[in-house]
Amino acid sequence: MKSRKVIIFILSTILILDLGTKYLAYTFLRHIHTITIIPDFLHLTYVENRGAAFGFLAHVNSRFRTPFFILVSLTAIIFIISLYKKIEGSSLFHTGLLFILGGAVGNLIDRLRSGFVIDFLDFHWYQYHWPAFNLADTFICIGVGMLLFDMFFCSKENKVNCTPYSLK
Repeated sequence: MKSRKVIIFILSTILILDLGTKYLAYTFLRHIHTITIIPDFLHLTYVENRGAAFGFLAHVNSRFRTPFFILVSLTAIIFIISLYKKIEGSSLFHTGLLFILGGAVGNLIDRLRSGFVIDFLDFHWYQYHWPAFNLADTFICIGVGMLLFDMFFCSKENKVNCTPYSLK
C-alpha cells in the first residue's frame, strides 16, 4: 500500500496552490484584468476559460459544454486513480499521476463551482502569444513530463534510479 500521508500531502499542496491562486486572480485581477510582470513576456491576466485547452469548445452551448467537460474530467480522474492503484511503477510514475490528478481535480472544482476555469498566467514573446493557463494546467503538464521521463529513462535496462522516496 502506498503511503497515504505522501499522497494526501501532494494532492492537498497542489489543490491549495491551484485554488488559492485562482481565488487571488478572481479577487484582484477580475476588475483590473491585466498586470504586467515582465514586459513583452509575462502578464497576469484574468480569463474565464469556458472551453478546454486553448479554448476548445468554448463557443458551444453551455448546456452541453459544461456537463460534457465535467463528465470528461470525472472519467479522467477515475482512470488516473485506477492506474495509480493497479500499476506498480516508480515513485516518479506515481508522483506524475498525482500531479495530473491534482490538476484535474482543481479544474473540475472550478467547472462545478462556476461553469468555467479561471486562467491567469499569460506568457508571450512580443506578438507571439501562448493562451492563458493556471497552476492546475501547469501541474498536469509537469505530471505528463514525469510520466514521459519515467517511460523513457527509468527502465531497469537504463539503470536510472527514479525512486527518490517511497510511495509504498
